[in-house]
Amino acid sequence: MSRVAHYLQEHLLGEVTDSPEVRRHFSHDASILRLSPSIVVYPRTESDVRKTARFSWQLARRGRVMPITARGGGSNTSGSAIGSGILLVFTAHMNKVLMLDAKKEFIVVEPGATYDKLEQTLYTHGLFLPPYPNSHHYASIGGGIATNAIGEKSVKYGNTGQYVEKLRVVLANGELIETGPIGKRELNRKMGLSTFEGEVYRSLDALLEENAELIEHERNRVRALRNAVGYNLYDVKPKKKDFDITPLFIGSQGTLGIITEATMEVISHNPITSMALVSLSNLNDLHSLLPELLKLKPSVLDMVNRAAIELVLQINPNQLAEVLDNPRADIHLFIEFDNIKEGDQKDGLKKIRKLVEKLDGSFHSADNPEAMEKFWKIRHSVSTILTQPQGQAKAIPMVEDVCVPVNSLVEFLHRASDIYEKNGLISAAWGHAGDGVVRMQPMLDLGQIGDRQKMFKIAEAIYEVVKDLAGSITAAAGDGRVRAPYTPILYSPEYLDLIKKVKDIFDPYGILNPGVKTASAEEVRTLMRGEYNLAHHHEHLPRS
Repeated sequence: MSRVAHYLQEHLLGEVTDSPEVRRHFSHDASILRLSPSIVVYPRTESDVRKTARFSWQLARRGRVMPITARGGGSNTSGSAIGSGILLVFTAHMNKVLMLDAKKEFIVVEPGATYDKLEQTLYTHGLFLPPYPNSHHYASIGGGIATNAIGEKSVKYGNTGQYVEKLRVVLANGELIETGPIGKRELNRKMGLSTFEGEVYRSLDALLEENAELIEHERNRVRALRNAVGYNLYDVKPKKKDFDITPLFIGSQGTLGIITEATMEVISHNPITSMALVSLSNLNDLHSLLPELLKLKPSVLDMVNRAAIELVLQINPNQLAEVLDNPRADIHLFIEFDNIKEGDQKDGLKKIRKLVEKLDGSFHSADNPEAMEKFWKIRHSVSTILTQPQGQAKAIPMVEDVCVPVNSLVEFLHRASDIYEKNGLISAAWGHAGDGVVRMQPMLDLGQIGDRQKMFKIAEAIYEVVKDLAGSITAAAGDGRVRAPYTPILYSPEYLDLIKKVKDIFDPYGILNPGVKTASAEEVRTLMRGEYNLAHHHEHLPRS
């Protein structure tokens, strides 16, 4: 091992390695990028994380930057779970549920715990954490917080940030802090500290005061329901409320601090649900139907378009046999109700039936697990697109996490379809219709220069449409390295400069996940994989 690896192993309880095989395994996440770490650390304790950060900080002060990247399940598509320096892999040891208070409905968890593990614990107590991502079988809680994850239930229950009560975070210099809402007196106390934490609070408070007008102006730029670009400066110092830096770490992708523990609210879970499958022959009918469906407060409102279904059937003609009777419909909606009262669920289904009867479409309902699994089979058939290549071409996660205002969803789908067709590609689309979240992964061969150029061309065109519709280029996966070059499409240079100043306050030496949220287009091209795959997730069947 290298001298650095030997030094760290001497001082840490967790394992340290610079094995080429291990480094190669962690050189990619679910994005199109590849970046091999120098050292992989499996921290066993919070102290291991602090010591690693302190070591990196001391090196940086002497002019040698050894970056630190926190990693969970590696399911991120924006290139934020890879790094060139020290990779902290939390899933090996720091993966425990530390406390569950079923009466007060909160849980304390380490960052490496998967959503799957958390669900198994919570379900036995009649509880759940609603905004789990589609990759919940292998995605970690730390990663979910780092990207402010959303999922199929977010249409009713919101995003991850709404459930985070407080965090334990290791700062860039190794200091440990606890976040949470604080009043003016406690804020003044923290600003009076002689520690790095005190410096952070003083600098941040001044920055927010000086730029309050700019922050409010930029907040109104994006009207989409979900937006994971930059840092959440809006909710740190809301009007007439407590000061709380927790929102900054949620969605920060490990660039401001390393989360070692999270206290999260959980809520009652009703396992008895009912569903409707609505297939519309004309996509334009979705424009009038969608707001009426949202009034019914469904717990799920997902979609898959005709192009996606046709691509699934092209790959595997028998996959949806006897499950989907109208594959030629323009759009398929998957609507679930989880109301406590069974009668309320039935009322919701009846209202949907009446709405669909006025349109050119079909309606099917299900209120037992076996029938509902058939509906979910259609929704999850998208995984076939993600895992099955067409020659050397594969579904590439480039423009796959956009969000537009719900009333602009149909327009976006039409315009995106035109862009794909002009580039000779199938415009397969799916996502969370109730939130305006759309996922589209073009089938391309990254080994071909022409396909690489086409990918960037599509990205620029799609993001311009998103801008026109006051949407966001990323709903939950984060800007990361992949989308960082496109953030000027959404925000002004002044606001992006403010984002960089926040980064400098928390990480003056550029230790924590450098390049994430600030990478250039040239950096993305340099780090691109020649071949894209999801090999490290095939045992779970990738979901999107």
